[in-house]
Amino acid sequence: MNIEKRAWHGYRIWNFEFEGMPAVVVEPKKEANGKWLLKTEYFEAFPEFEFAMLEQGYYVAHVDNQSRWCLPTDTVRQAHFAHFLHNEFHFHEKCLPVGLSCGGMQAVYLAGMYPEVVAALYLDAPVLNFLSCPGRVGKSTFDYMHEFTAETGMTIETLINYRAHPIDYVPRLIAAKIPTMLVCGDSDVTVPYDENGKVLAEMFNQDENVPFLSILKSGCDHHPHGLENPAPLVEFAMTHY
Repeated sequence: MNIEKRAWHGYRIWNFEFEGMPAVVVEPKKEANGKWLLKTEYFEAFPEFEFAMLEQGYYVAHVDNQSRWCLPTDTVRQAHFAHFLHNEFHFHEKCLPVGLSCGGMQAVYLAGMYPEVVAALYLDAPVLNFLSCPGRVGKSTFDYMHEFTAETGMTIETLINYRAHPIDYVPRLIAAKIPTMLVCGDSDVTVPYDENGKVLAEMFNQDENVPFLSILKSGCDHHPHGLENPAPLVEFAMTHY
């Protein structure tokens, strides 16, 4: 396997191909602890949490997807990627997926289908209900349905009776006791909180045995993702992974 190493924001990054898709790994500057984050989508977007975890000795990794709307093959590839990094580079067998927006959907699917490779989750304004986003049945004002249908083959009519929305996998996360962080804006008009993150929070709050951190940003829309000071997220992540 050909690995190209270069500088990236003051860190060393590996570029290579995995199962036909571009992949990257970012090395921490300090001694690595073998634990790692999987940025499921939008690799370079809002990286403050990743930078903070790199400073704690965690790796950051990503493999490209065929679609941001998470085709089944993308979830399988992410699981294979986790096994690959464990077997070839001795990374921890479990990762912490970081999912922003559509990446949150991908993280939930990965954890729900392959809990053996997930130690904890960070979800940020996650897409969890396709009728909400991209479907715009509720409060969402952004129209992504054409793109979603072109890439997944599903229509609004399909989604009415669909029973595999990301939110449908949340009971699996709770059953697997996967510690989860949720950050959302209460004024999100792209992925409305009431129709997505709030539903997940209510489900997690019913089980006190699963560590759960929820941060709701007052007056915040879909962007910016993350926190100006990611310390609460770092503390939770290091406590549970």
